[in-house]
Amino acid sequence: MTEWVSNTGLRLRDLVPAECRADWVRRGFCPDRDLFSLFADHAAAQPDRPAVIDSRGVLDYAELLGLVERAAAGLHRAGFGHRDVVGIHLPNGRDAVAVELAVYALGAVALPIPQSSGARDLRALLEKARARGLITAVPYASGSWPRPYLDPEHPARFLVSSGSEAEPKMVAYSHNAFAGGRANYVRALGPGPMRNLVLVPLASSFGSCGVPVGIAALGSTLIVQDSFDAAGAVRAMTTHRPTHVFAVPTMLGRMTAVPAGSCEELSGLDALVASGAALPGSVRRACETRFGRRVVAVYGSSDGVNCRDGVPDPAVAGIRTVGGEIQARGPMSPLCYVGAPELDARYRTADGWVRTGDLGRIDVRGRLHVLGRKRQVVIRGGYNISPAEVEGELGAHPAIAEVACVGVPDTDLGERLCACVVPREGGLTLSALTGFLEARGLERRKLPESLVLLPELPLGPTGKICRTSLRTLVSAHGR
Repeated sequence: MTEWVSNTGLRLRDLVPAECRADWVRRGFCPDRDLFSLFADHAAAQPDRPAVIDSRGVLDYAELLGLVERAAAGLHRAGFGHRDVVGIHLPNGRDAVAVELAVYALGAVALPIPQSSGARDLRALLEKARARGLITAVPYASGSWPRPYLDPEHPARFLVSSGSEAEPKMVAYSHNAFAGGRANYVRALGPGPMRNLVLVPLASSFGSCGVPVGIAALGSTLIVQDSFDAAGAVRAMTTHRPTHVFAVPTMLGRMTAVPAGSCEELSGLDALVASGAALPGSVRRACETRFGRRVVAVYGSSDGVNCRDGVPDPAVAGIRTVGGEIQARGPMSPLCYVGAPELDARYRTADGWVRTGDLGRIDVRGRLHVLGRKRQVVIRGGYNISPAEVEGELGAHPAIAEVACVGVPDTDLGERLCACVVPREGGLTLSALTGFLEARGLERRKLPESLVLLPELPLGPTGKICRTSLRTLVSAHGR
């Protein structure tokens, strides 16, 4: 089993058999090239092609290569280099793009962290990854840097997922997994050249379709906003003529509510791509009506799963069900979890298949049907919230005897978090609880948005809290 070790002692093992990796290269599913070399080839072949369009204007591939070279020189001068893990905490835009590509150029591993991450999560990620440092401003400089040999099967980027754990988890992806499996999924969305309006944070798992895939692997044009704005996103569809829009269902739903302007022009748009949460049928229909284009629903996660509209693609990830659980393995499969062997033991099989924790079936036509989640996760607007984390913090409140948090359906965000509490004393309010959680360092987007006070929590046959019964109680309370 292949092992990679960072300069600071982080050890990563590739849990996929080497013969599988080699076979995917032989079959042409993976290019067997590193991401910076692929990007440099695109810059040489299409220097005038727009690379990044952000609030500062248009940057072509030649200009972006210049920024990347200056960023790499600055990072090298600051002491970063081959086999370092580099944290990146920058907003969407050309600087974030240039730094990530510069990290690849140095032979280091990128750890982009979403801007919305709180101090506690930020610290936990950097410590677990044994990162050399965190980039919050780009150290552009002149000069050169050493170009090490990069094994395409070695790690390139860590994807961050809130998942179902008490703190964020990270998954290590190789150059081949991005330039192969993940790029194959994006490439299959439509003929190039692609112009992709990516509305999610580039530092997110879904947002990795922007830099390592869209720019480095495919040579596409990346269009981004500083932060999501529904009306601005719709205007960008006319102004910048994207071929594809990447967004979570909540974003797409809010965009359908934006009235069409007299100058709206969507002739270049091919598809809207939804991932990060289940796509409600109402949102799909609203998008098709409002924008007149197909909507592609992607079932996937940072753990190494991808399936477009129920059709598994062997060039991306093979899908199977074992005991009703969906499992995946293929060219996009990650190496392993970062600094979390207990997650590898829980979610990976001995031969590298990812255990998703989701229930599903494959019909006679080979299409995947997702039936539900085994893991207790609340997905609010595409962001995974761990009820266990919130429950753990609320359990420290002196006025709370028992607590359980569940998701309640929401037409806008998909789900919202509700705290169900058995109080020790009266006077508990939602604002008091959220203030208590914020004081303990919990991020605002993880906070419960409703509170239900109960005399006791319902229990199942085994004595555990019955969350199905709890959701029924919450629903009745809301009526």
